[in-house]
Amino acid sequence: MDTHTKEISSLSPLQITRRGLVAALSGLAAACGTAASRLKDPMGWGQDSIYNRWLGLRPFLSCQGHNTVIGGSRMPDEVMRAMEEANDYFIDMNALNKAAGDYIAGVMGAEAAVVSAGSFSAMLLGAAACLTGTDQEKIEALPHPTWDKVECLTQTQQRFNYDRAYRAAGMKMVDADTKQGMIDKISDKTAMIAVLARVYRRKDNPPGTLMPEEMIEIGKEHGVPVLVDAASELPPPDIMTRYSEAGADLVVISGGKGLRGPQSSGILAGRKDLIEAATLNHSPYKSIGRGMKVGKEEIMGIVAAVRRYASLDHDAVLEGWNKKAQYIADVLNEVPGCTAELVDNTQGYNNVHFSWDQNVITAAGRDIYRQLREGQPRVLINGGGDEPRSSLTTQCMRDGDEIFAARGIKEALLSHAKAT
Repeated sequence: MDTHTKEISSLSPLQITRRGLVAALSGLAAACGTAASRLKDPMGWGQDSIYNRWLGLRPFLSCQGHNTVIGGSRMPDEVMRAMEEANDYFIDMNALNKAAGDYIAGVMGAEAAVVSAGSFSAMLLGAAACLTGTDQEKIEALPHPTWDKVECLTQTQQRFNYDRAYRAAGMKMVDADTKQGMIDKISDKTAMIAVLARVYRRKDNPPGTLMPEEMIEIGKEHGVPVLVDAASELPPPDIMTRYSEAGADLVVISGGKGLRGPQSSGILAGRKDLIEAATLNHSPYKSIGRGMKVGKEEIMGIVAAVRRYASLDHDAVLEGWNKKAQYIADVLNEVPGCTAELVDNTQGYNNVHFSWDQNVITAAGRDIYRQLREGQPRVLINGGGDEPRSSLTTQCMRDGDEIFAARGIKEALLSHAKAT
């Protein structure tokens, strides 16, 4: 008996409300529809998608991570159901923002939180909060502050494209290479210290790169609020609480990606006074964040995602990803001239790295990448350069996707094999 049938059979007659019955039957129909679409599709994947039927666009089978450029993550049933039910009612948005933030803050071990329109929005709102506090005149002045305390200090090794969010709020970026260099640049103009959490798991950090906890300590010692951008760092699951527990004043988490909430949502969590200031800079107020509106459906979607994430057996999730990776590696190792191996990606699970002997398989990496991207299904791997190698991750795969991915990659490699 599938999940949706169990939902119906477990209800008493008084519990079978119109909404409950419709939701359960809709889920059952969706499950049947998915099975039917796979039967109609000779390759079993993608040709019968809504993107293809309505717009003539063939979707990807993603062997990459939660990349925004291909739509982020897949929302699980719990999130979709929460968003659907939220759509049926009207609610006081200020009260909803506060209640949702309080719930999320409790899970993250923070004083307060607010749902944003993605992690870039959370970064901007965090910067705005550090610039203005709750001063209404300053809030109205952004993104053109008229005061001196506007500098965002970070380490040169932690500069990246998305620190544009801090500049968009009205901050001026200042960076230094070393710990002492950063301390020397702290002044009465320093409004915030920005931290890129990703450095903690990089294997190729430049010498002298400070870890997030070290950056937090600098901020605490000098009375400067610290914002940690941990948008894409789930897993491991303790990222949800790690930086709040370490004393960060603000923490950013993507609502999509590892949480698998709405891709257009994010979380800004931290000190109560700064979250209050961020909220005043945010929609539904007519402030710098007005254009970063988050709908009631997305707010309830991310609440559902956080609830779900907090209850997951994360070891079992990682084991499932690793089993898919092992299956793909085993299939690729059957290809003459190809070698596939599992490589720890520092987030607790394995990626598949594979390479091939061009004396046996004549293709360059870009040839395999392009062929897979245009095949059926359209398999999207990493790489695409001149070298005969590539990699993939199974993080975004549903059960069964690994079979289609392995088949597609194997066939692509074999199509470039030299005749013997």
